[in-house]
Amino acid sequence: MTLKERINEDMKAAMRGREADRLSAIRLLLAAIKQKEVDERVALDDAAVTTIVEKLIKQRRDSIEQFEKAGRKDLVDKESAELSLLSGYLPQQMSDAELHAAIDAAIRESGAAGPQAMGKVMALLKPRLAGRADMGKASAHVKQKLAG
Repeated sequence: MTLKERINEDMKAAMRGREADRLSAIRLLLAAIKQKEVDERVALDDAAVTTIVEKLIKQRRDSIEQFEKAGRKDLVDKESAELSLLSGYLPQQMSDAELHAAIDAAIRESGAAGPQAMGKVMALLKPRLAGRADMGKASAHVKQKLAG
């Protein structure tokens, strides 16, 4: 079963279970997937769907941060629930040790030396880590290793 099929099945289950909040979040995800398919005139594979899920997760994290600053606990709870649901569609996350090993391998592979080579290293890492690690965290580790 593809990721997109799994999301559709989860939507049907949420409809049957009358879970309004869950259904709403899944519909937002499906709408984003459909929009991308229409814009690019292609059927998305699991990697592309994962990219969309990551984008929506990033939006939720940003929203949560803003709502916390504004003191809107109700909206923080709603966004947190959506974040939790969306995270369930990502592959198993890498441990810190695996992330560091992948970064070290990419640095060796690219022959990077110094902060100016960060782009090369990140270009190698992005497809390898897609959906399995926070790219912001990976970027910070790469920057630290290349500077040090």
